[in-house]
Amino acid sequence: MSAEAAIRAAGVVLLREGDNGLEFVVVHRPGRQDWSLPKGKVEEGEHVLTAALRECDEETGYWPLLQAPLPLQSYSVGSRPKIVHYWRSRVREENGFAPDEEVDEVLWLPVTQAAEHLTYPSEVDLVQRAAGLPDTSPLILLRHTQALKRAQFDGKVDAERPLSGKGRSQAKALMPVLDAFGIGEVHSSTARRCHQTVAKFAKSLDVGVHHEPTLTEEAHREDPEAAHARIAALALDPAPLVVCSHRPVWATAVSAAARALGVEPTHERWRAPLDPRLAPGGFIVFHRAIGADGEVSVIDIERHSIGTP
Repeated sequence: MSAEAAIRAAGVVLLREGDNGLEFVVVHRPGRQDWSLPKGKVEEGEHVLTAALRECDEETGYWPLLQAPLPLQSYSVGSRPKIVHYWRSRVREENGFAPDEEVDEVLWLPVTQAAEHLTYPSEVDLVQRAAGLPDTSPLILLRHTQALKRAQFDGKVDAERPLSGKGRSQAKALMPVLDAFGIGEVHSSTARRCHQTVAKFAKSLDVGVHHEPTLTEEAHREDPEAAHARIAALALDPAPLVVCSHRPVWATAVSAAARALGVEPTHERWRAPLDPRLAPGGFIVFHRAIGADGEVSVIDIERHSIGTP
């Protein structure tokens, strides 16, 4: 069976602080007579990250904040394979639960009781794994979306080259995807195409764009060590942030972030090898734990494309 035929789904392990420790959401599905984690199919054209948000909201009434990814779940539905992506998540907003034919009951339970309720052992494993992980703060390294081709640009200064129409559409599509991780700071190369990629997203957050002159193509070509040092500093900043730059800068950016965070770029442990080659609008997420002493460490890494979600 080809990978293209697989059913793609997304869900969350949603948790909160209870009176006696962490509590987890489980939902009852009357049609299947089971207890499960919030999840559902990725709709056509939908990004897997926003699918996880939507499914959690529809089934529980809670809008989640995505943290570290959890192991993929794979099984068969009839003759087709099904792949379900999960993220450890916190509650970001409560919208109110309304029982329906899909989900008629939502419970918050401590890890032991959640494990007893859940019908599927694989989901018990996910809850137990999520319980053992710390909260995280994301560092997102983002390549700007599609720009106008150099041959089509009439200007004399390449830094002024704008996004193409497709690039503007990609930038708009990126907004809910980046917001899924609760980004609070937006950093960008001073080049127009990078600024345009994140400007509307920053405006939606009611924050300014922090301009990073060392992360332009030209500055990087002149002084790659300055770009390396700036990315390393941002990697150790505990704020949830996104940094937008250019393809020629990414080998330096990925190496700088990895070294600052103590990650081996080729370590087989990571689900997303730290390959700096990203399509326009593609990004890498470093999920970082922040210790009580301010020490920053990496819990997991993932990468996404906006063109092929």
